[in-house]
Amino acid sequence: MIREICRMGHPVLRLKAEEISPEFLLSDEFRQLVVDMRDSMKHYGGIGIAAPQIGVSLQTAIIELGPTNRFGEQVSLPFTVFVNPQLEFLTDESQGFWEGCLSVPGLRGFVERPKKLKINFLSETGEEKEIIAEGFLATVIQHELDHLFGVLYVDRIKDLSLLSYQEEYDEFLSGKEEELE
Repeated sequence: MIREICRMGHPVLRLKAEEISPEFLLSDEFRQLVVDMRDSMKHYGGIGIAAPQIGVSLQTAIIELGPTNRFGEQVSLPFTVFVNPQLEFLTDESQGFWEGCLSVPGLRGFVERPKKLKINFLSETGEEKEIIAEGFLATVIQHELDHLFGVLYVDRIKDLSLLSYQEEYDEFLSGKEEELE
């Protein structure tokens, strides 16, 4: 079922989401939540979505990405469910990308984030997983998992002159990412 996206200003987006219990993880309710998240993500044209974005304050996010991003980078992550994730940054080096968000419609902002990280999480079946990500994939994962801790990408913009409406981004800023790094 497609659910409405909570937009910036909705209080659920500023909460630290609750961890998912092993019992709930194996429930029909959780399976339906994942289906609803995926349906909603696809309907609204996203590459990832977190449960708080559809009004559910639980630590789960999904990403489906690939094979090439808008920056021409080869990147792929088949449909992946992240439950109770833990991040570990593997470098002090950062990178920047123009980010957008289903919960902040119509805007883009330039955000710098750590370039490489390790994510430990449970899959939708409760299996312990680990991913090491870098480049654009690392940014996408950090963006989605931030939602589980009450953080939006606009909170991470260091220079607010690099926050733009989508139309102005398309006209004046698209393709100028290298000039900002």
